[in-house]
Amino acid sequence: MCTCRTRNSWLFTAIVLAVVLSAVPGRAGMDQARHILDETGVKGGLIIHIGCGQGRLTSALRANDSYIVHGLDRNLENVAAARKHIQELGQYGNIFVELWSGDRLPYIDNSVNLVVSENLGDVSDAEVMRVLCPNGVAYTKKDGKWTKMVKSWPQEIDEWTHYLHDPSNNAVAHDSVIEPPSRYQWVAGPRYSRQHDHMSSVSAVVSANGRLFYIFDEATRASILTPPEVATDCTRCVQW
Repeated sequence: MCTCRTRNSWLFTAIVLAVVLSAVPGRAGMDQARHILDETGVKGGLIIHIGCGQGRLTSALRANDSYIVHGLDRNLENVAAARKHIQELGQYGNIFVELWSGDRLPYIDNSVNLVVSENLGDVSDAEVMRVLCPNGVAYTKKDGKWTKMVKSWPQEIDEWTHYLHDPSNNAVAHDSVIEPPSRYQWVAGPRYSRQHDHMSSVSAVVSANGRLFYIFDEATRASILTPPEVATDCTRCVQW
């Protein structure tokens, strides 16, 4: 008799807990965001959420500090609600939302790592592919079904996998896309290097599979004689 009561008590507790958890605000968005990131394999970079609504999924897409999320919506009330939600999370700036309409996305070519949308509206697949960086992913809903599109890596873009380009140490890239810079692709710190008297603050940079890896001396700029403080980092954004 006691055993049955105990089992019934545990069953009742489990049911109540499941109901409570399912009612937690934003939980559905967190589960959906986790599913989207798992399905697309995007590990960081710039995520665009078209039709962000009240921002629940938008905020959940920033699973960690590797992501920056930009929400777009055609409805002013949705934008206001989404901004309020993100501000309550203390995440505005890492996640931000703007009012937008039209058929052209407000981004330069090859700058976005992931596009998410349940309704692209007038935005064409070609426009989505324009803003995606090579290896970037579009995860959109069409005819009630989520579809995944990956932007291929152009053969014209080379990779710099070693200190002097490749194992031959020739220091010459086989790249026909590179050209003099005409605009910013992204802006990131550190804003200033330490020195270039003895050795450059950036002592090594390699790029492969859409990522940049670098070694940077982040010691104080007060004196070049101060011992170095080396930091390493990478990004999924592609620099042209």
